[in-house]
Amino acid sequence: MSVSVGFISLGCAKNLVDSQIMAGYLKAGKITLAASPESADIILINTCAFIDIAREESAESILSACAHKANGDCRAVIVTGCMVQRYREQLAEAFPDVDGFLGIDELDQIANLVTMVSEGDERLMFAEEGEATRIFNPLYPTLLFTGGPFAYLKISDGCDHRCAYCSIPDIRGSFRSRDDSAIHEEAFCMVEAGVRELNMISQDTLNYGADKPELPSIEALLKRIDVIEGSFWVRLLYSYPSSVSTELLELLNNSSHVCKYLDLPVQHSHPEILTAMNRAAAVEAIQDLAERVREAVPGIVLRTTCMVGFPGETEEHFEHLMKYVERSRFDHLGVFIFSPEEDTPAFDMDDMPELEVAEERCRKLMEIQAGIVQEKLQTLVGTEDELLLLRQEGDLWIGRLPRQAPEVDGETIVDGVPAEAKAGDFVRVLITGGGDYDLEAEFMR
Repeated sequence: MSVSVGFISLGCAKNLVDSQIMAGYLKAGKITLAASPESADIILINTCAFIDIAREESAESILSACAHKANGDCRAVIVTGCMVQRYREQLAEAFPDVDGFLGIDELDQIANLVTMVSEGDERLMFAEEGEATRIFNPLYPTLLFTGGPFAYLKISDGCDHRCAYCSIPDIRGSFRSRDDSAIHEEAFCMVEAGVRELNMISQDTLNYGADKPELPSIEALLKRIDVIEGSFWVRLLYSYPSSVSTELLELLNNSSHVCKYLDLPVQHSHPEILTAMNRAAAVEAIQDLAERVREAVPGIVLRTTCMVGFPGETEEHFEHLMKYVERSRFDHLGVFIFSPEEDTPAFDMDDMPELEVAEERCRKLMEIQAGIVQEKLQTLVGTEDELLLLRQEGDLWIGRLPRQAPEVDGETIVDGVPAEAKAGDFVRVLITGGGDYDLEAEFMR
């Protein structure tokens, strides 16, 4: 029976990679990939379960897909991902119209599940209880959902840090690295196919290889990828602050392809809050983090995230965080309000600030960061940089600089690009201005 599958991939880039992997198994199973969920025979929703807002979005998407099926516009609905891994029994009870469920460890079974569902089998559960333990290599490295000349390269899964507020280890399991040869082959295939930006991701990118003695370090892996021929960037995302090594900083200074960019989520600055978060290993590392890294790698761009409203956070703790942000002057910063997650140590902690207080702290921190961004913009105006062309919009092009990670750091609007230019080209631009987070530039050559 001919059947097509359309994807709705929710959550982080790591989840998007899982969707791409499932799409590869469907392709290998001779199952058609639909152009959109609306046009598919079967809608597949790859869910996120990280925080309340993510679960709500997942639930709304499931209900919408089930309504689509009830109207006769599709044949079946399959739900996969983190929500299935964490709430398999509750999901099956809450969404009786869903035809099949697939866990994180069963990505290679998606073609079998689709086939069985399309043949009329009902209420199929392809998901084991507990933490995930497997890790997958894509069957088709260049089957990408990013929609442009960039991709995400997932090098590991799971996490060993066990932060007090985070449910990811209970869903994704312990940290486990992919084989370095498989990663190198994937990177090579992507570059050969025209991908010009490889964004390296995992739950803890700098921890790569620590779980398996036979694997190289992250620095050695990057050096191996760096010698691939071609014009491309590699960017490191999701890195634990205490794992920044002298060797890594030297590599950033001397690499041909690795961007001078680090994403180092600090979450907080006060030792008492970091200890309560079970991030005590980061206490010493983050205090002079920005200054130390900038001294070692002139011109490096730093992104971080902070959490406010964690149980026990006082005004004194928050003042410490504000001063830290003012002093560190991160190029990019995101702020999140603490979300109590069941089955995590922080869920039962006392003295959680009121939501209104946490929201005000979030606002203040973002206000400080907005001022830093505007000051940094003034220093960028009049400077030249390399830019990756992403897409054309009217007479203008939208592109990305080495300092801008996909989806989180804004983009650059470029004027004067020649008519023969195409997505995936690298060009030189002159930065002329910008708004809150997007930049403006003129083509130079």
